Amino acid sequence: MPRFAANLSLMYTELPFLARFAAAARDGFRAVEYLFPYAYPAQELAQALNQHGLQQVLFNAPPGGRTVQDMARAWDGGMRGTLCLAGEEDSFRLGVWEALRYAQVLQCPRIHVMSGLVPPGAAAQALRSTVLANLRWAAQTAADVGVEVLIEPINGRDMPGYYLQTQDQAHSLVQTVAALNLKVQMDLYHCQIMEGDVATKLRKYLPTGRVGHIQIAGVPERHEPDMGELHYPYLFDVIDTLGYAGWVGCEYRPRNGTSQGLGWMAC
Repeated sequence: MPRFAANLSLMYTELPFLARFAAAARDGFRAVEYLFPYAYPAQELAQALNQHGLQQVLFNAPPGGRTVQDMARAWDGGMRGTLCLAGEEDSFRLGVWEALRYAQVLQCPRIHVMSGLVPPGAAAQALRSTVLANLRWAAQTAADVGVEVLIEPINGRDMPGYYLQTQDQAHSLVQTVAALNLKVQMDLYHCQIMEGDVATKLRKYLPTGRVGHIQIAGVPERHEPDMGELHYPYLFDVIDTLGYAGWVGCEYRPRNGTSQGLGWMAC
């Protein structure tokens, strides 16, 4: 079986956020991810990780904002990233710097930069130019401190208008930038909704070494991966056969309590 990381933004929501670290450790997780850390001091989160023997494996760079306070509120304010937004380069860089500061304190090896929503009437080529310039800067800046930068295709049903929606699009950007620490975050839930043929895509992309993280959830309800139209035991075998040694993030919404729904991990 792959190595699983609990996503503390979607799992254990019956508990206050800082109590979720202990709950994940009690359930046998050795790694965690979550959307954003910016509402909490980095040292406080590091203490929670150390206290419970957990490794931080992923979090998102801020989806917007120029101060830490604004970055912490940006998601709830409807912001979904600045990677593709011409004229927001300063916000993008401030967010990446803040994410890297947290990554160093949390000893987290990778951050995800959100692409953002396509502005009305925007030209696709202009967006690509902005994206490539931002990714080149982010990859170099992160490489200087030993951190990977990830980009993730997200389905247009859950996030209408999101710039990055398919695996091919993401891998094209990664190949064009050609930075060793720039990789794709492959969420199988989003991939199934947008494209399907998930096992074939795993076989296509994992051997390239350009997939830096995988995430899972049942489709279409985004519950545990033991129900829905994806057969995860088969996909886990595919992932193992391909030699993927990274983490698999459990980015799903439990149906009836997190701990009660973890039976799928024993399959």
